[in-house]
Amino acid sequence: MCGRYTLTCELDDLIAEFGIEIATELTPRYNIAPTQYAPIVRSMDGAARMDALRWGLIPSWSKDASIGARLINARSETADIKPSFRSAFKSRRCIAPASGFYEWRKSAAGPKQPYWVHLDNERPIAFAGLWETWSHEGAAPLETFTILTTTPNATMQSLHDRMPAMLAPGDFAAWLDPEVKDVSRLKTLMRPWDGAALSLTRVSPRVNNVRNDDADLIKEIEHEANGEQGLLF
Repeated sequence: MCGRYTLTCELDDLIAEFGIEIATELTPRYNIAPTQYAPIVRSMDGAARMDALRWGLIPSWSKDASIGARLINARSETADIKPSFRSAFKSRRCIAPASGFYEWRKSAAGPKQPYWVHLDNERPIAFAGLWETWSHEGAAPLETFTILTTTPNATMQSLHDRMPAMLAPGDFAAWLDPEVKDVSRLKTLMRPWDGAALSLTRVSPRVNNVRNDDADLIKEIEHEANGEQGLLF
């Protein structure tokens, strides 16, 4: 799964990577958490644009916005048929840019140990995502997104049985194009990551607390931290 991630890239680098024509403001983020707003890239009227949406997809038919907190991830294998995601999968696909993400390794004793996962070449990561617009009883429309997951590659198997679906640069255009309807083709884009090598950096459990959002969160630690543990969500 993907429950926390980072985005510390320069705006110019994201514009170049994704061909963005219209961009929102960008500030470094070291602990993006569910229900927070984060930038996504999508195709609107034929142009790639970056907008800030709330993480946790709320289906258009939902009567309660709280469902979004449970729909931060969607399984790539079934997103095209699940009622919560199938409409967005057809025509509202997006990319959630990231510089890395966190995963926790189970321990035989004591709390889980967090790791920051990132590309060795330091290029932006492109999570495959879906976005949706929700409104209810005259309230202002709310735009939300979810991140798709797939089976882990060899690097991630030591941490978890799922990983974010990371798109290769050559697949960006097809993924974002709402005119691409071939489900089989789209599913091939959400394969376990086979591009540049991933690094696993052992980091402080301070990341467990959503209030912490600073550069120290991605610094490597040598030993178990005895400080603040916090809550995952």
